Amino acid sequence: MIRIGARRIFVASMLALTLAMATVSGARAQQIVALVNGQPITALDVEHRSKFILMTTKKVPPRKEVLDSLIDEILEINEAKRFTLEISDAQVDEAFSGVAQKMGADAQKLTQELASQGASADTLKRRLRAQMVWTPLVRGRYKASLEIGDRDVETQLQQHKPEEKDQVGYEYVLNPVVFIVPRGSPDSAFEARKQDAETLRTRFLSCDSGIRFARGLRDVAVRDQVSKFSADLPQQLRGILDGTPIGHLTPPERMAEGVQMFAVCAKRETKAETPAMRAVREQILQQKFAAKAKSYLEDLRRKAIIEYKMPEDQVSK
Repeated sequence: MIRIGARRIFVASMLALTLAMATVSGARAQQIVALVNGQPITALDVEHRSKFILMTTKKVPPRKEVLDSLIDEILEINEAKRFTLEISDAQVDEAFSGVAQKMGADAQKLTQELASQGASADTLKRRLRAQMVWTPLVRGRYKASLEIGDRDVETQLQQHKPEEKDQVGYEYVLNPVVFIVPRGSPDSAFEARKQDAETLRTRFLSCDSGIRFARGLRDVAVRDQVSKFSADLPQQLRGILDGTPIGHLTPPERMAEGVQMFAVCAKRETKAETPAMRAVREQILQQKFAAKAKSYLEDLRRKAIIEYKMPEDQVSK
């Protein structure tokens, strides 16, 4: 009886010790490391963001860099609220799902992957929310100073290679042709429709007759005609359109609805921006935006009340 009683006491003691350790661990996780205008940042926030940065960069970030990024996000989100610029949770969730899709996963799998690496979905969503409000806020407040004149573009373009400076812009007149595949169909269904699309390509010799013929095919949709400028298109698609003769179809590509091709019905030079000019304009815009955003954030930091709830020597560790 005495031995059984001693064993029970030992087990109870170990259980109490385990619970105490878990409580201490949880308390450390919820420890406030900084206050930004009264809004807390916890040790857990810092840990999750550190793990997320490690996942994406494969480098261990300095603690101060992580903390600064969390402070900046609070300032950005709160400043946007001051101008009634807010993003709903549904919009953030949609952006989160978009990140997952680019990684070849869904929101649930991305959440699980983040958790398995010691990060969390919340830390990514927090970053997405800040990005979604900060960019339009800076562009809206500094719209006039972010405008880029044609002379600035031409001056910058002179530093580029001759073949880039001499590029010609094009306007493409296109009719999307879609071979529809029901949702949830196996890959074999897409492959079969892709073969059907290739068969149409061999018979498609002009937009007039080809589009009429395509409209008569079963489960084939011919979309309304659209105009696209080369400067607005990615380089890969520009190459495909340039390599497709007028009156013919581009190679079929799989999409959510099925298999899509474009009937190239016209292709003409335009005085609109060339792809090289658009690239230069975007480069100048990014430089101007970065400078304005940095200055804006520095001003917010000067006005903010930021309290570090830890020794100064631990902030940079």
